[in-house]
Amino acid sequence: MPKIKIILNPTAGMNSAKEKIPLIKELLKKYDVDYDMDITQRIGHATEIAERTDGNQYSIIVAAGGDGTCNEVLNGLMTAKNAGRTIPAMSALPIGRGNDFHYGMGLPHGLEENITIIARGNKKFMDVGKVVGGIYPQGRYFGNGIGVGFSTIVGFEAAKLKFIHGFITYVIGAVKTLFLYYHAPYLKMELDELILNQKSIETSIMIGRRFGGAFFMAPSSLNDDGLFDLCIANDPPRLEMMKLMGKYMKGTQSSSPFVSTKRARNVTLTAIDGTLAVHADGETICEKGDSIRIECLHRQIQIICE
Repeated sequence: MPKIKIILNPTAGMNSAKEKIPLIKELLKKYDVDYDMDITQRIGHATEIAERTDGNQYSIIVAAGGDGTCNEVLNGLMTAKNAGRTIPAMSALPIGRGNDFHYGMGLPHGLEENITIIARGNKKFMDVGKVVGGIYPQGRYFGNGIGVGFSTIVGFEAAKLKFIHGFITYVIGAVKTLFLYYHAPYLKMELDELILNQKSIETSIMIGRRFGGAFFMAPSSLNDDGLFDLCIANDPPRLEMMKLMGKYMKGTQSSSPFVSTKRARNVTLTAIDGTLAVHADGETICEKGDSIRIECLHRQIQIICE
């Protein structure tokens, strides 16, 4: 098979990713994969490596890490594509904490299963989102989803838990957010031609399906249909929000009277009362923003699939 580029973030998974390097190399050898591996040194390094990876030399670029690593690689690929360069297809190895980007690509959990899929090299196209606003007035790309409100603050709280791993960090973060930071801003939502004005404790705008390793914000989302799947929770009381969190974990929240679902290609959110806390693929866009604009770009990159 043609050569692949692996970009590995050793600090992913609460610094546990570096311990998996020997196993990854062993599996790559087992399946006769010709590869180069670059180890990232700092935030943003994966973007730099991905941007300069020549699609004529490498057929696949693999983000080995968590959602942040995947997001950095995606942004590097999109920058190279916009500059007119040939880019490789993208894959991922799930050695981070939530691995939601990886899940949204339709890839399995285990390392060996993923490496066998990479070795086969089957490809399909995937949509990419672009968000403009907050600390990215020039725009930032994302491949899994945007959370506005509750899920963003949960992510902030989960990141503070330095000695706990996995989705339980998000569960603890959600409980803490529920009792300490529970306030729904009043938003103007422009969804293509539809305009909504309402309070929303959480608005999820998804290409993928899941946040936090356990919360299925858009369980039926397709990553190549050219549309975002939105899940909008209005302003439920705390007790109802606790029940709703259980529904998110099952992907059944659409049955709640406090939740509505929509689909749109272009989304603009403006805070009329309160502010916007926004993340894209777990990366902070703004903590107290006033407006963001989001666009779904249809079938922008190729990804490796089963």
